Amino acid sequence: MSLLRSLLVSVVIVAGYFVLPMSRLDRSLAVALGGGLAVVTLLLWWQVREIARSPYPRIRAIGALATSVPLFLAVFATTYYLMGVANPAHFSEPLTRLDSAYFTVTVFATVGFGDIVAVSAAARTVATVQMLGDLIIVGLVAKTLFGAVQVSLSHRQG
Repeated sequence: MSLLRSLLVSVVIVAGYFVLPMSRLDRSLAVALGGGLAVVTLLLWWQVREIARSPYPRIRAIGALATSVPLFLAVFATTYYLMGVANPAHFSEPLTRLDSAYFTVTVFATVGFGDIVAVSAAARTVATVQMLGDLIIVGLVAKTLFGAVQVSLSHRQG
């Protein structure tokens, strides 16, 4: 049930990104990005606590990653999309929601095909923040989540 719930949450996050209305934020975009990242951080903190308490920590950790990573990516895709709406010169081409999601995933996967490029200093700054966040998500968060699994398993054995 936990994995199904995580899958459902992931689908809701992705669907929400594509269907929910988005308005121009211009000057408050940095605040919105910071707020989105704060939500991701709080979610991860809560998930680590729940993994440590769970009778099935491995499944809980997989579910945590399955919800946290899509939310993290949606925060950046939304940021890129709103930046592109506010000023199309931020990127090498105008961005649709799909283009923004695509750019976000290429940055996350470190593929960087070069077909969509952050052109302005602001867009490059956000992409750099995402790259640093990607390293944290992949390295530190994975280590923390799986460390919580080990703690939970050792408490049950001891």
